[in-house]
Amino acid sequence: MRTSVWVGTALVALLAGAAGAQELKFPPGEDAKFNWKSFEDFKAAHADIKGQSLTLFGPWRGEDEVLFNSVLAYFNAATGVNGKYSSSENYEQQIVIDTQAGSPPNIAIIPQPGLLADLSTKGFLTPLGQENADWVKTNYGSGEDWIRYGTYKGKDGEEGYFGFPFKADLKSMVWYVPENFEEAGYEVPKTMEDLLKLTDQIVEDGGVPWCIGLGSGGATGWPATDWVEDMMLRTQTPETYDKWVSNEVKFDDPAVVGAIDEFGKFAKNEKYVAGGVAAVASTDFRDSPKGLFDIPPKCYLHHQASFVPSFFPPDKELGVDADFFYMPTYASKPELGTPVLGAGTFFAITKDSPASKAFIEFLKTPIAHEVWMAQASFLTPYKGVNLHAYANDVLKKQGELLTNATTFRFDASDQMPGKIGAGAFWTGMIDYVGGKDAKTAAGEIQKAWDGLK
Repeated sequence: MRTSVWVGTALVALLAGAAGAQELKFPPGEDAKFNWKSFEDFKAAHADIKGQSLTLFGPWRGEDEVLFNSVLAYFNAATGVNGKYSSSENYEQQIVIDTQAGSPPNIAIIPQPGLLADLSTKGFLTPLGQENADWVKTNYGSGEDWIRYGTYKGKDGEEGYFGFPFKADLKSMVWYVPENFEEAGYEVPKTMEDLLKLTDQIVEDGGVPWCIGLGSGGATGWPATDWVEDMMLRTQTPETYDKWVSNEVKFDDPAVVGAIDEFGKFAKNEKYVAGGVAAVASTDFRDSPKGLFDIPPKCYLHHQASFVPSFFPPDKELGVDADFFYMPTYASKPELGTPVLGAGTFFAITKDSPASKAFIEFLKTPIAHEVWMAQASFLTPYKGVNLHAYANDVLKKQGELLTNATTFRFDASDQMPGKIGAGAFWTGMIDYVGGKDAKTAAGEIQKAWDGLK
Protein backbone atom coordinates (compact mmCIF):
# COMPACT_ATOMS: atom_id res chain seq x y z
CA MET A 1 0.00 0.00 0.00
CA ARG A 2 2.82 2.41 0.85
CA THR A 3 4.50 1.59 -2.47
CA SER A 4 1.29 2.36 -4.34
CA VAL A 5 0.91 5.66 -2.53
CA TRP A 6 4.55 6.58 -3.31
CA VAL A 7 4.14 5.66 -6.96
CA GLY A 8 0.89 7.58 -7.18
CA THR A 9 2.48 10.63 -5.57
CA ALA A 10 5.49 10.42 -7.85
CA LEU A 11 3.25 10.16 -10.89
CA VAL A 12 1.28 13.23 -9.84
CA ALA A 13 4.53 15.13 -9.33
CA LEU A 14 5.81 13.99 -12.70
CA LEU A 15 2.62 15.08 -14.45
CA ALA A 16 2.66 18.40 -12.62
CA GLY A 17 6.24 18.91 -13.75
CA ALA A 18 5.27 18.08 -17.32
CA ALA A 19 2.39 20.51 -17.16
CA GLY A 20 4.76 23.20 -15.87
CA ALA A 21 7.20 22.49 -18.67
CA GLN A 22 4.44 22.84 -21.24
CA GLU A 23 3.72 26.33 -19.94
CA LEU A 24 7.24 27.43 -20.86
CA LYS A 25 7.31 29.18 -24.24
CA PHE A 26 10.62 27.59 -25.23
CA PRO A 27 11.42 24.11 -23.85
CA PRO A 28 14.64 24.29 -21.82
CA GLY A 29 17.65 22.92 -23.62
CA GLU A 30 16.07 22.70 -27.07
CA ASP A 31 17.28 25.87 -28.76
CA ALA A 32 20.95 26.83 -28.68
CA LYS A 33 20.28 30.56 -29.02
CA PHE A 34 19.11 30.61 -25.39
CA ASN A 35 21.51 30.53 -22.45
CA TRP A 36 20.05 27.47 -20.78
CA LYS A 37 23.06 27.16 -18.49
CA SER A 38 22.03 30.43 -16.80
CA PHE A 39 18.59 28.91 -16.20
CA GLU A 40 19.98 25.67 -14.77
CA ASP A 41 22.53 27.47 -12.60
CA PHE A 42 19.85 29.78 -11.21
CA LYS A 43 17.59 26.79 -10.56
CA ALA A 44 20.30 24.95 -8.63
CA ALA A 45 21.05 28.00 -6.49
CA HIS A 46 17.45 28.71 -5.45
CA ALA A 47 15.90 25.38 -4.50
CA ASP A 48 15.41 26.60 -0.92
CA ILE A 49 12.53 29.00 -1.69
CA LYS A 50 10.17 26.44 -3.21
CA GLY A 51 6.54 26.99 -2.19
CA GLN A 52 6.91 30.69 -1.42
CA SER A 53 4.61 33.28 -3.00
CA LEU A 54 5.63 36.35 -4.96
CA THR A 55 3.40 39.18 -6.14
CA LEU A 56 4.47 41.55 -8.90
CA PHE A 57 2.54 44.66 -9.92
CA GLY A 58 3.36 46.69 -13.01
CA PRO A 59 2.23 48.77 -15.98
CA TRP A 60 2.26 46.03 -18.62
CA ARG A 61 -1.13 45.11 -19.98
CA GLY A 62 -2.43 43.36 -23.07
CA GLU A 63 0.31 41.76 -25.18
CA ASP A 64 3.10 42.97 -22.89
CA GLU A 65 1.40 41.30 -19.93
CA VAL A 66 1.29 38.00 -21.82
CA LEU A 67 4.95 38.38 -22.77
CA PHE A 68 6.09 39.19 -19.25
CA ASN A 69 4.15 36.24 -17.88
CA SER A 70 6.06 34.05 -20.31
CA VAL A 71 9.26 35.26 -18.61
CA LEU A 72 7.84 34.85 -15.11
CA ALA A 73 7.00 31.23 -15.92
CA TYR A 74 10.72 30.44 -16.07
CA PHE A 75 11.31 31.95 -12.64
CA ASN A 76 8.45 29.90 -11.23
CA ALA A 77 9.69 26.73 -12.92
CA ALA A 78 13.25 27.23 -11.66
CA THR A 79 12.35 28.02 -8.05
CA GLY A 80 8.98 26.43 -7.35
CA VAL A 81 7.78 29.88 -6.24
CA ASN A 82 4.19 30.87 -6.99
CA GLY A 83 4.89 34.17 -8.71
CA LYS A 84 1.89 36.12 -10.00
CA TYR A 85 1.80 39.34 -12.00
CA SER A 86 -1.05 41.85 -12.06
CA SER A 87 -1.65 45.30 -13.47
CA SER A 88 -4.14 48.14 -13.38
CA GLU A 89 -5.38 50.78 -15.78
CA ASN A 90 -4.39 53.38 -13.18
CA TYR A 91 -1.17 51.65 -12.22
CA GLU A 92 0.87 54.70 -11.23
CA GLN A 93 -1.80 55.93 -8.83
CA GLN A 94 -2.54 52.44 -7.50
CA ILE A 95 1.03 51.56 -6.58
CA VAL A 96 1.26 54.73 -4.48
CA ILE A 97 -2.07 53.93 -2.78
CA ASP A 98 -1.05 50.34 -2.07
CA THR A 99 2.34 51.24 -0.60
CA GLN A 100 0.88 53.99 1.57
CA ALA A 101 -1.83 51.61 2.81
CA GLY A 102 0.78 49.04 3.83
CA SER A 103 -0.39 46.47 1.29
CA PRO A 104 2.23 46.62 -1.46
CA PRO A 105 3.20 43.80 -3.82
CA ASN A 106 6.57 42.13 -3.31
CA ILE A 107 7.88 43.66 -6.52
CA ALA A 108 6.79 46.90 -8.19
CA ILE A 109 7.67 47.43 -11.85
CA ILE A 110 8.21 51.15 -12.33
CA PRO A 111 8.37 52.89 -15.72
CA GLN A 112 9.36 56.38 -14.59
CA PRO A 113 12.39 57.56 -12.59
CA GLY A 114 10.23 60.20 -10.91
CA LEU A 115 7.89 57.58 -9.45
CA LEU A 116 10.86 55.51 -8.33
CA ALA A 117 12.33 58.57 -6.59
CA ASP A 118 9.02 59.38 -4.90
CA LEU A 119 8.59 55.87 -3.49
CA SER A 120 12.19 55.68 -2.28
CA THR A 121 12.13 59.04 -0.45
CA LYS A 122 8.94 57.97 1.34
CA GLY A 123 10.65 54.82 2.56
CA PHE A 124 8.55 52.36 0.57
CA LEU A 125 11.43 50.61 -1.23
CA THR A 126 14.05 48.13 -0.04
CA PRO A 127 17.62 49.02 -1.11
CA LEU A 128 19.03 46.52 -3.58
CA GLY A 129 22.59 46.96 -2.35
CA GLN A 130 25.87 48.05 -3.85
CA GLU A 131 26.54 44.59 -5.26
CA ASN A 132 23.56 44.92 -7.61
CA ALA A 133 24.62 48.41 -8.65
CA ASP A 134 28.12 47.11 -9.37
CA TRP A 135 26.66 44.26 -11.42
CA VAL A 136 24.65 46.67 -13.59
CA LYS A 137 27.70 48.91 -14.05
CA THR A 138 29.71 45.96 -15.35
CA ASN A 139 27.07 44.14 -17.38
CA TYR A 140 24.88 46.83 -18.96
CA GLY A 141 25.76 49.10 -21.85
CA SER A 142 26.06 52.63 -20.39
CA GLY A 143 25.88 50.88 -17.02
CA GLU A 144 26.65 53.96 -14.94
CA ASP A 145 23.75 55.79 -16.58
CA TRP A 146 21.33 53.00 -15.71
CA ILE A 147 22.61 53.04 -12.12
CA ARG A 148 21.95 56.77 -11.77
CA TYR A 149 18.32 56.28 -12.82
CA GLY A 150 17.91 53.66 -10.10
CA THR A 151 19.69 55.58 -7.32
CA TYR A 152 17.76 57.94 -5.03
CA LYS A 153 17.60 59.13 -1.45
CA GLY A 154 15.76 56.95 1.01
CA LYS A 155 13.58 58.13 3.86
CA ASP A 156 16.72 58.62 5.97
CA GLY A 157 18.14 61.01 3.38
CA GLU A 158 20.91 58.59 2.41
CA GLU A 159 21.30 57.61 -1.23
CA GLY A 160 20.63 54.00 -2.10
CA TYR A 161 20.23 51.81 -5.15
CA PHE A 162 16.53 50.98 -5.48
CA GLY A 163 15.69 50.23 -9.11
CA PHE A 164 16.99 47.33 -11.22
CA PRO A 165 16.59 48.10 -14.97
CA PHE A 166 15.05 45.55 -17.30
CA LYS A 167 13.02 46.43 -20.40
CA ALA A 168 14.31 49.42 -22.39
CA ASP A 169 12.94 51.62 -25.17
CA LEU A 170 14.94 53.45 -27.82
CA LYS A 171 14.22 56.82 -29.39
CA SER A 172 17.34 57.87 -31.31
CA MET A 173 16.13 56.39 -34.60
CA VAL A 174 15.38 57.44 -38.18
CA TRP A 175 13.10 55.17 -40.19
CA TYR A 176 13.28 54.66 -43.95
CA VAL A 177 12.29 52.26 -46.74
CA PRO A 178 15.36 50.38 -48.06
CA GLU A 179 13.82 49.94 -51.53
CA ASN A 180 13.33 53.70 -51.85
CA PHE A 181 16.96 54.31 -50.89
CA GLU A 182 18.19 51.67 -53.32
CA GLU A 183 16.18 53.03 -56.25
CA ALA A 184 17.38 56.59 -55.57
CA GLY A 185 20.99 55.58 -54.90
CA TYR A 186 21.01 56.93 -51.33
CA GLU A 187 23.25 55.60 -48.57
CA VAL A 188 22.52 55.52 -44.86
CA PRO A 189 24.27 58.57 -43.34
CA LYS A 190 26.96 57.95 -40.75
CA THR A 191 27.15 61.52 -39.37
CA MET A 192 24.75 64.40 -38.81
CA GLU A 193 26.62 66.32 -41.49
CA ASP A 194 25.89 63.44 -43.89
CA LEU A 195 22.22 63.46 -42.86
CA LEU A 196 21.95 67.15 -43.72
CA LYS A 197 23.65 66.49 -47.07
CA LEU A 198 21.24 63.64 -47.78
CA THR A 199 18.32 65.90 -46.91
CA ASP A 200 19.54 68.46 -49.46
CA GLN A 201 20.22 65.75 -52.05
CA ILE A 202 16.65 64.45 -51.82
CA VAL A 203 15.36 67.98 -52.46
CA GLU A 204 17.73 68.37 -55.43
CA ASP A 205 16.37 65.11 -56.84
CA GLY A 206 12.83 66.44 -56.67
CA GLY A 207 11.74 64.58 -53.54
CA VAL A 208 10.73 65.54 -50.02
CA PRO A 209 13.10 64.31 -47.30
CA TRP A 210 11.05 64.23 -44.11
CA CYS A 211 7.64 63.33 -42.77
CA ILE A 212 7.17 65.08 -39.42
CA GLY A 213 3.92 65.03 -37.48
CA LEU A 214 3.47 66.62 -34.05
CA GLY A 215 -0.27 66.08 -33.70
CA SER A 216 -1.47 64.00 -30.76
CA GLY A 217 -4.78 65.43 -29.54
CA GLY A 218 -4.31 67.01 -26.13
CA ALA A 219 -0.65 65.96 -26.19
CA THR A 220 0.14 67.68 -29.49
CA GLY A 221 3.77 68.73 -29.63
CA TRP A 222 5.42 65.86 -27.77
CA PRO A 223 7.23 64.36 -30.82
CA ALA A 224 9.15 67.65 -31.13
CA THR A 225 10.48 67.22 -27.58
CA ASP A 226 12.13 63.95 -28.66
CA TRP A 227 13.81 65.79 -31.53
CA VAL A 228 15.13 68.50 -29.22
CA GLU A 229 16.32 65.96 -26.65
CA ASP A 230 18.22 64.04 -29.33
CA MET A 231 19.77 67.30 -30.52
CA MET A 232 20.77 68.23 -26.96
CA LEU A 233 22.64 64.93 -26.64
CA ARG A 234 24.37 65.59 -29.98
CA THR A 235 25.43 69.16 -29.26
CA GLN A 236 25.95 69.21 -25.46
CA THR A 237 27.53 67.01 -22.81
CA PRO A 238 25.39 64.56 -20.81
CA GLU A 239 26.02 66.75 -17.75
CA THR A 240 24.50 69.77 -19.52
CA TYR A 241 21.52 67.62 -20.51
CA ASP A 242 21.02 66.61 -16.87
CA LYS A 243 21.22 70.22 -15.70
CA TRP A 244 18.62 71.16 -18.31
CA VAL A 245 16.30 68.45 -16.95
CA SER A 246 16.60 69.95 -13.45
CA ASN A 247 16.46 73.55 -14.77
CA GLU A 248 19.96 74.39 -13.57
CA VAL A 249 20.47 75.12 -17.27
CA LYS A 250 17.50 77.27 -18.24
CA PHE A 251 15.35 76.72 -21.30
CA ASP A 252 16.49 80.03 -22.76
CA ASP A 253 20.16 79.14 -22.29
CA PRO A 254 22.07 79.21 -25.62
CA ALA A 255 22.71 75.45 -25.30
CA VAL A 256 18.98 74.67 -25.36
CA VAL A 257 18.07 77.37 -27.88
CA GLY A 258 20.75 75.94 -30.15
CA ALA A 259 19.32 72.42 -29.90
CA ILE A 260 15.85 73.73 -30.74
CA ASP A 261 17.27 75.44 -33.80
CA GLU A 262 18.97 72.19 -34.86
CA PHE A 263 15.50 70.62 -34.88
CA GLY A 264 14.28 73.64 -36.80
CA LYS A 265 16.79 73.00 -39.58
CA PHE A 266 14.61 70.04 -40.51
CA ALA A 267 11.12 71.02 -39.36
CA LYS A 268 11.02 74.68 -40.41
CA ASN A 269 12.17 74.33 -44.02
CA GLU A 270 9.30 74.24 -46.52
CA LYS A 271 11.26 72.01 -48.89
CA TYR A 272 12.25 69.52 -46.24
CA VAL A 273 8.87 68.37 -44.88
CA ALA A 274 5.91 66.69 -46.54
CA GLY A 275 3.01 69.14 -46.80
CA GLY A 276 5.25 72.06 -45.91
CA VAL A 277 5.88 73.54 -42.47
CA ALA A 278 2.17 74.18 -41.89
CA ALA A 279 1.54 70.41 -41.96
CA VAL A 280 4.07 69.63 -39.23
CA ALA A 281 1.85 70.66 -36.32
CA SER A 282 -1.42 69.49 -37.87
CA THR A 283 -0.32 66.00 -38.97
CA ASP A 284 -1.01 63.28 -36.41
CA PHE A 285 2.17 61.48 -35.34
CA ARG A 286 0.46 58.14 -36.03
CA ASP A 287 -0.24 59.11 -39.65
CA SER A 288 3.09 60.78 -40.28
CA PRO A 289 5.22 57.69 -41.11
CA LYS A 290 2.73 56.41 -43.67
CA GLY A 291 4.21 58.78 -46.25
CA LEU A 292 7.30 56.55 -46.36
CA PHE A 293 5.23 53.85 -48.05
CA ASP A 294 3.38 55.94 -50.67
CA ILE A 295 4.20 55.36 -54.35
CA PRO A 296 6.04 57.53 -55.18
CA PRO A 297 7.20 58.14 -51.60
CA LYS A 298 5.74 61.19 -49.93
CA CYS A 299 8.95 61.31 -47.87
CA TYR A 300 12.12 59.31 -47.31
CA LEU A 301 12.91 59.82 -43.61
CA HIS A 302 11.00 59.75 -40.32
CA HIS A 303 12.41 60.36 -36.82
CA GLN A 304 10.54 58.34 -34.21
CA ALA A 305 10.97 55.80 -31.40
CA SER A 306 11.06 52.01 -31.55
CA PHE A 307 7.29 51.74 -31.12
CA VAL A 308 6.40 53.45 -34.40
CA PRO A 309 6.20 50.29 -36.56
CA SER A 310 2.84 49.73 -34.84
CA PHE A 311 1.54 52.46 -37.17
CA PHE A 312 3.12 51.15 -40.36
CA PRO A 313 0.82 49.47 -42.92
CA PRO A 314 0.19 45.92 -41.62
CA ASP A 315 1.63 44.24 -44.71
CA LYS A 316 5.08 45.78 -44.22
CA GLU A 317 7.86 43.52 -42.97
CA LEU A 318 10.48 45.06 -40.71
CA GLY A 319 13.97 44.69 -42.07
CA VAL A 320 12.64 44.31 -45.61
CA ASP A 321 9.95 46.91 -46.29
CA ALA A 322 11.07 49.25 -43.50
CA ASP A 323 14.26 49.70 -41.53
CA PHE A 324 15.99 52.30 -39.36
CA PHE A 325 19.37 53.83 -38.75
CA TYR A 326 20.83 55.46 -35.66
CA MET A 327 20.15 59.19 -35.41
CA PRO A 328 23.75 60.16 -36.18
CA THR A 329 26.07 62.42 -34.24
CA TYR A 330 28.14 65.32 -35.51
CA ALA A 331 31.57 64.41 -36.85
CA SER A 332 32.67 67.77 -35.48
CA LYS A 333 31.84 66.64 -31.90
CA PRO A 334 33.51 63.24 -31.47
CA GLU A 335 33.91 63.84 -27.74
CA LEU A 336 30.16 63.26 -27.26
CA GLY A 337 30.45 59.61 -28.32
CA THR A 338 27.31 57.71 -29.36
CA PRO A 339 24.48 58.81 -27.05
CA VAL A 340 21.02 57.27 -27.17
CA LEU A 341 17.74 58.69 -25.93
CA GLY A 342 15.18 56.31 -24.53
CA ALA A 343 13.23 55.03 -21.57
CA GLY A 344 13.04 51.92 -19.45
CA THR A 345 11.38 50.05 -16.63
CA PHE A 346 12.80 49.22 -13.21
CA PHE A 347 12.08 46.44 -10.74
CA ALA A 348 11.92 47.56 -7.11
CA ILE A 349 11.30 45.57 -3.95
CA THR A 350 8.28 47.02 -2.13
CA LYS A 351 7.84 44.04 0.21
CA ASP A 352 11.01 42.21 1.06
CA SER A 353 11.22 38.41 1.11
CA PRO A 354 13.63 35.68 -0.01
CA ALA A 355 11.55 35.29 -3.18
CA SER A 356 11.77 39.04 -3.84
CA LYS A 357 15.56 38.97 -3.65
CA ALA A 358 15.65 35.83 -5.78
CA PHE A 359 13.66 37.54 -8.51
CA ILE A 360 16.20 40.37 -8.70
CA GLU A 361 18.88 37.69 -9.05
CA PHE A 362 16.81 36.10 -11.82
CA LEU A 363 16.97 39.37 -13.78
CA LYS A 364 20.74 38.91 -13.95
CA THR A 365 20.37 35.72 -15.98
CA PRO A 366 20.47 36.00 -19.77
CA ILE A 367 17.46 33.69 -20.03
CA ALA A 368 15.24 36.23 -18.22
CA HIS A 369 15.87 38.63 -21.11
CA GLU A 370 16.19 36.20 -24.01
CA VAL A 371 12.72 34.68 -23.55
CA TRP A 372 11.09 38.07 -24.20
CA MET A 373 13.70 39.09 -26.79
CA ALA A 374 12.79 36.08 -28.91
CA GLN A 375 9.14 37.10 -29.13
CA ALA A 376 8.47 40.83 -29.64
CA SER A 377 8.72 44.41 -28.37
CA PHE A 378 11.64 43.98 -26.01
CA LEU A 379 15.08 45.60 -25.85
CA THR A 380 17.75 45.15 -23.22
CA PRO A 381 21.07 46.89 -22.48
CA TYR A 382 22.38 43.63 -20.93
CA LYS A 383 25.66 42.79 -22.68
CA GLY A 384 25.51 39.13 -21.60
CA VAL A 385 22.56 38.12 -23.78
CA ASN A 386 22.81 36.44 -27.16
CA LEU A 387 21.84 39.16 -29.63
CA HIS A 388 20.80 36.44 -32.07
CA ALA A 389 17.94 35.62 -29.72
CA TYR A 390 16.09 38.75 -30.86
CA ALA A 391 12.97 38.02 -32.87
CA ASN A 392 14.22 39.87 -35.95
CA ASP A 393 17.20 41.79 -37.30
CA VAL A 394 15.60 45.19 -36.63
CA LEU A 395 15.28 44.43 -32.91
CA LYS A 396 18.80 42.99 -32.94
CA LYS A 397 20.18 46.26 -34.36
CA GLN A 398 18.32 48.23 -31.71
CA GLY A 399 19.71 45.97 -29.01
CA GLU A 400 23.22 46.53 -30.34
CA LEU A 401 22.69 50.28 -30.15
CA LEU A 402 21.75 50.00 -26.48
CA THR A 403 24.66 47.78 -25.51
CA ASN A 404 27.21 49.87 -27.45
CA ALA A 405 25.94 53.33 -26.46
CA THR A 406 28.42 55.55 -24.64
CA THR A 407 25.59 57.51 -23.00
CA PHE A 408 21.98 56.63 -22.19
CA ARG A 409 19.54 59.30 -21.15
CA PHE A 410 15.86 59.16 -20.30
CA ASP A 411 13.42 61.37 -22.12
CA ALA A 412 13.92 64.83 -20.57
CA SER A 413 10.30 65.96 -20.81
CA ASP A 414 9.18 62.90 -18.82
CA GLN A 415 11.48 63.93 -15.97
CA MET A 416 10.47 67.59 -15.86
CA PRO A 417 7.51 68.87 -13.81
CA GLY A 418 4.27 67.84 -15.50
CA LYS A 419 3.25 71.42 -16.32
CA ILE A 420 6.52 71.83 -18.22
CA GLY A 421 7.41 68.47 -19.75
CA ALA A 422 3.79 67.63 -20.58
CA GLY A 423 2.62 71.20 -21.04
CA ALA A 424 4.71 74.28 -21.76
CA PHE A 425 7.40 72.31 -23.63
CA TRP A 426 4.78 70.81 -25.96
CA THR A 427 3.02 74.09 -26.68
CA GLY A 428 6.32 75.94 -26.97
CA MET A 429 7.43 73.61 -29.76
CA ILE A 430 4.14 74.12 -31.61
CA ASP A 431 4.66 77.88 -31.30
CA TYR A 432 8.20 77.48 -32.60
CA VAL A 433 7.18 75.47 -35.64
CA GLY A 434 4.34 77.94 -36.12
CA GLY A 435 6.73 80.86 -36.57
CA LYS A 436 8.26 81.97 -33.29
CA ASP A 437 12.04 81.98 -33.10
CA ALA A 438 13.77 79.50 -30.79
CA LYS A 439 14.83 82.07 -28.20
CA THR A 440 11.30 83.46 -27.83
CA ALA A 441 9.68 80.02 -27.62
CA ALA A 442 12.28 78.83 -25.12
CA GLY A 443 11.90 81.99 -23.06
CA GLU A 444 8.16 81.40 -22.72
CA ILE A 445 8.76 77.83 -21.54
CA GLN A 446 11.21 79.14 -18.97
CA LYS A 447 8.68 81.70 -17.75
CA ALA A 448 6.21 78.86 -17.18
CA TRP A 449 8.86 76.99 -15.17
CA ASP A 450 9.68 80.10 -13.13
CA GLY A 451 5.97 80.42 -12.42
CA LEU A 452 5.99 77.08 -10.59
CA LYS A 453 8.08 78.51 -7.76
